[in-house]
Amino acid sequence: MAKLVRFGVSLEKDLLDDFDRFIREGGFTNRSQGLRSLIREQLVKREWLKGKEVAGTITLVYDHHRRELVTKLISVQHDFHDAIVSTQHIHLDHNNCLEIVVVKGKPNQAQELLQALKATKGVKHCAISMATTGNKIP
Repeated sequence: MAKLVRFGVSLEKDLLDDFDRFIREGGFTNRSQGLRSLIREQLVKREWLKGKEVAGTITLVYDHHRRELVTKLISVQHDFHDAIVSTQHIHLDHNNCLEIVVVKGKPNQAQELLQALKATKGVKHCAISMATTGNKIP
């Protein structure tokens, strides 16, 4: 286990009150847990900004009855096969499907894949969730 270090932080009372509300609503047991979570979130964003190897998911929703849409989406995914780790296809209802594309690699590849999927006519929603490989996050 990593060595713990204690340090003091000075905050405006209103900011601390908001942070304590964040702690309660987030289900954290204490301020340290909440602060660790926020720091790690920023470290993940920094990995993405610096072009480090990252992981993440792209989630899209589309109408699978739309002519040629599934074929186009598969074609886009094949163009980015080296960045895609896995996909999962979920039937939301008779018309709509949700697809989760797990990516790993350089952030620019993930962003390019996101844009290609998002630009495909018939996609109703497409968003990326940034994550980390965990190698550089304590």
